[in-house]
Amino acid sequence: MAEAAVSKHKIVIQVSSNDAKTQTIAMNNAVNLQKHYGMDNVDVEIVAYGPGLGMLTQSSAHQSRVSSLAMQDITFSACGNTKSKMEKKSGKQVALAEGVQIVPAGVARIMELQEAGYAYVRP
Repeated sequence: MAEAAVSKHKIVIQVSSNDAKTQTIAMNNAVNLQKHYGMDNVDVEIVAYGPGLGMLTQSSAHQSRVSSLAMQDITFSACGNTKSKMEKKSGKQVALAEGVQIVPAGVARIMELQEAGYAYVRP
């Protein structure tokens, strides 16, 4: 008898706060889920928008950890709407940390992932 395939766990973590502790908790949640289920058994995506987008910039205190975790199969998605508004307000480009992808709209991305069966967490 063939062994049934283990279904992969999927989670989206929302970051919409500029609070450094909340941002750290989001990344800790992602790492802990990978440790618990195994990297090959869980898809983790952190979606940042609004004030939370600062976490994913090159000037963030979290920049090196974000880039490191992106290399460990944690997906980081930056809201394109928020990025555009930040650039318009500041008059300069917002440089994102290495490994961060841009999605058109952060909230829409979260909704799409939930519709695709992702669990939702907001630390």
